[in-house]
Amino acid sequence: MDSRLPDTSREKLEAWLRYYNDLNLGEFFIDRRTMGKRSVKPAAVPLQTAAATGPTAESTTPSSVSRAAPTLVLPVVQAVSLFEALDRVEGDTLELVRENLGECTRCRLHKQRNKIVFGVGNPRAELVFVGEGPGHDEDVQGLPFVGRAGKLLTQMIEAMGLQREDVYICNVVKCRPPENRKPEDDEVATCSPYLYRQLDVIAPKAIVCLGGVAAQTLLKTKDPISRFRGNWFDFRNTKLLATYHPAYLLRNPNAKGEVWKDLQKVMAFLGLQPKKSSR
Repeated sequence: MDSRLPDTSREKLEAWLRYYNDLNLGEFFIDRRTMGKRSVKPAAVPLQTAAATGPTAESTTPSSVSRAAPTLVLPVVQAVSLFEALDRVEGDTLELVRENLGECTRCRLHKQRNKIVFGVGNPRAELVFVGEGPGHDEDVQGLPFVGRAGKLLTQMIEAMGLQREDVYICNVVKCRPPENRKPEDDEVATCSPYLYRQLDVIAPKAIVCLGGVAAQTLLKTKDPISRFRGNWFDFRNTKLLATYHPAYLLRNPNAKGEVWKDLQKVMAFLGLQPKKSSR
């Protein structure tokens, strides 16, 4: 076991390995050279021989020397790493994810919350919006993006030719951080597995991360959103794009044009037509 892993990660992994061993599923092996690569496609590789072929080679090779046996070169087939597979639940549903979440007290955020804000929308949505965490209005109503930023998000969705009921909306953390502060790393680590399960169940064609926290969580980076905003990334068999949070746009309305460009990329990818003006 890699001693560089945090103790909690090691304990979790060891527990899973013991569980799989009890089920007699055999040994697990992950080639470290392939970990972290997600979209490698196996290429057709022909049989290769160690000995040269052709007239010249035949004329210069003594008949008494046996030719080397053909060497089969196989492509490396990329598989899901064990670390990523651990948070996948076979036969999972949004109802089961919510049931497993329960009246969560796993991190400090539960101490001041009013309601858990799980998520809302079409469970088979092609497009999912992921935000940072609930605010005051969301904490009161138990629904994501219902305050001022939520109203702006609704306008953005409608401008794309959709309704809120057509998409799914959720957050990285399900409880409101005090004073709307950014969630701490340990809070994100505790809550994000439920987000991953939500996304796996819905299996959307595209995910739009609203703000830096959502993008950094799913892309596993500490880089500021300005470095990768508006670019497509592969994420668990879907496409992911990050843009600014609607709350940021309320403070910086000049950035709305940049966000609209990002949303147009999503529309083109999904084949959506923008809402026609009533003028």
